[in-house]
Amino acid sequence: MDVSNAKVILSELDNLGTEQTRKTLGRHGVTGDVYGVSYADLGKFQKKLKTNHMIALDLWNSNVHDAKILALMAADPAKADSSELEEWVQSLNNYVMSDALGGYVAKTPLAKEKAEAWLQSDKEWISHTGWNIMGEIASHDETLPDSYFEHWLKVIERDIKDAPNRTRHAMNNALIAIGARNPALQAQAVAAAERIGKVKVDHGLTNCKTPDAIPYIQKMVDRKMEKAAKAKVKA
Repeated sequence: MDVSNAKVILSELDNLGTEQTRKTLGRHGVTGDVYGVSYADLGKFQKKLKTNHMIALDLWNSNVHDAKILALMAADPAKADSSELEEWVQSLNNYVMSDALGGYVAKTPLAKEKAEAWLQSDKEWISHTGWNIMGEIASHDETLPDSYFEHWLKVIERDIKDAPNRTRHAMNNALIAIGARNPALQAQAVAAAERIGKVKVDHGLTNCKTPDAIPYIQKMVDRKMEKAAKAKVKA
């Protein structure tokens, strides 16, 4: 597996693509240039490539779906450029890439800024990405006060029913992540979820489902408590 430059990587990715994976990606809305490389194989490339921002930029610029996913795996969050991220988010046309971009941006110093800006967009893939980042912030940024997330809970409750299809899914996930932060936010998120009711999302030809917020919040809380207990035992 040669990862010396983007051109070589693209050739190797092309050889690894399969028709079955292309069909699967197609059911998830991926169109355009797609090799059909499994995430397992992309992970092997990333493991060898590690963090390589220059090659990541070249891979992104290839405009091949699989290469762009790998680019977001290998890009350096510390080197994220605001204007470049704006170009990237404007190019989105499916939720698979939106999920991947949101996951990368959430690791950058620009996460909060981009989440707050993008989630207000009237374009589905941009708002979807923004809410994905907000969910990641809720899950991993322990520096923010409850009041910050209380605001976004109100926005979710107010706007989720009228939001674009995939944006509703990301908003629901953000609600769950906020609710799993601590007992106080859990109570507020559960109350909001009760008032919202069932969130309907069209998942097309896939078997994906939108999680019911209230039981899923509890599942995440239980998981966090179990993880904390195991860490305490090891200590």
